[in-house]
Amino acid sequence: MSMRFISPRVHGVLDYAVAAGLMGAPLVLDFAASSVVSAVLSIAAGIGLTVYSLLTNYSAGLRHLIPWRIHLMLDAVAAVVLLVAPFVLGFGGVARVFYVTVAISVLAVVAASQIDADTAADATQKAFVSRPSA
Repeated sequence: MSMRFISPRVHGVLDYAVAAGLMGAPLVLDFAASSVVSAVLSIAAGIGLTVYSLLTNYSAGLRHLIPWRIHLMLDAVAAVVLLVAPFVLGFGGVARVFYVTVAISVLAVVAASQIDADTAADATQKAFVSRPSA
């Protein structure tokens, strides 16, 4: 069994779930009580993830402008930023635990996501291009 078992379709569902968590957790867990920066950064990260997911060339995307591999790279970079942010920006408590947990989870999803799988847009385009002319 391949270590890369998460399809782009499943990855897309996870993207929007993580984005919702990033935007909702600061409000539910009251990050601002200990660090306004941790709340703002989490919400901004959730918005950013939503935007680049909507623009990604996979089944969960609407515009298909960002290639799948670039999306995975953006996920990895965002995860590293989330991982180091609490230590660089000096916030702790529940916000730090949340950031580290999300970052490690996102890195695991990226590592387990299929890189060369056909995305929805690619599969549709290939089907269209490969049709024999009548």
